[in-house]
Amino acid sequence: MKSDFKRWTCALLLPLGLMLGVQSAEATRIKDMASIEGVRDNQLIGYGLVVGLSGTGEKNSAFAEQSFRSMLNNFGIKVDSGTTLKIKDVAPVAIHATLPPFAKPGQTIDVTVSAIGEATSLRGGTLLQTMLRGIDGNVYAIAQGSLVVGGLGVEGADGSKVTINTPTVGRIANGAIVEREVQNNFNNSDSIVFNLNRPDFTSAKNLADAINDVYGEGSAIAEDATSVRVSAPRNPAKRVQFMASLENLDVQRGEDKAKIVVNSRTGTIVVGNNVRLKPVAVTHGGLTVTVSEDPQVSQPNSFSNGTTAVVPNSSINVAEQQGKMFKFDTGATLDDLVRAVNQIGLAPGDLMSVLEALDQAGAIDGTLEII
Repeated sequence: MKSDFKRWTCALLLPLGLMLGVQSAEATRIKDMASIEGVRDNQLIGYGLVVGLSGTGEKNSAFAEQSFRSMLNNFGIKVDSGTTLKIKDVAPVAIHATLPPFAKPGQTIDVTVSAIGEATSLRGGTLLQTMLRGIDGNVYAIAQGSLVVGGLGVEGADGSKVTINTPTVGRIANGAIVEREVQNNFNNSDSIVFNLNRPDFTSAKNLADAINDVYGEGSAIAEDATSVRVSAPRNPAKRVQFMASLENLDVQRGEDKAKIVVNSRTGTIVVGNNVRLKPVAVTHGGLTVTVSEDPQVSQPNSFSNGTTAVVPNSSINVAEQQGKMFKFDTGATLDDLVRAVNQIGLAPGDLMSVLEALDQAGAIDGTLEII
């Protein structure tokens, strides 16, 4: 173990030029492509009351009135059960926040507050002290403060109203104080594990190779397409120093899979740079059929004893656009596809049809994904 510490200490003192020797122009820092196993955010949630609203609070719900009575009881104010409370200036809300890793008691985090009843706006309201709990049921933070609401809602007596953005959701910057630290296993083992944000065998291998080139062979092992295990000192001070140097190493990322993503709702099409086309000829044309109805009134001659009748009169027109054909040779690239599409002026919807046809014909070396 002493030899390992010596190796780590020497690696930390290596000249920066040696560390840059394994970098490339298109490399990515480890901290930007991977996260550390066990070092993660935690979601918190709570239920509370927002007060001080200008008549835009709760209308008449049992759970809101019950919450208000409980709050008054906590302050030592007893309200008769037969008393009807007017709580139009109060709104029950759900509060959620994200507790970052290594957050210590006394630090503050932002919270988001959302109305869960009939309140129409939280503008001008103040959140009363609310406990935020984790998935284990423990309280990790206490939230309180004045809301900042980006929305606006105005309603007239005749029922007309104007709403801008969402006035029933607000935010309190630094609105919660951390009361409990979430324990993690960062210092509990002889190694740390980097999990790639986008699993890829090539990226995992390159990450392990980059670390081994600087810190010695065997320092890092790629376990699978996602995880790379790295030996690290147990001493907290040395581990922090080791991580500070390690996460800034640059790694050559593996090329992404060849993929075409089509958003059928918005018509957005994204074609990856690695998409290739097999030899294929494509033609595209438009056939428009228009059917119009112009009924005519048939009027009988005088003294003919006939009746007035409506005679249908249909008109059918067929317009066919001249189809254009273009050819892709072996290994046609994204640039070739874009150039051909622009030449014939395909609309996004037409391009979707062409891509689907190419995929069905097996002419795309890649994946077509429609979302």
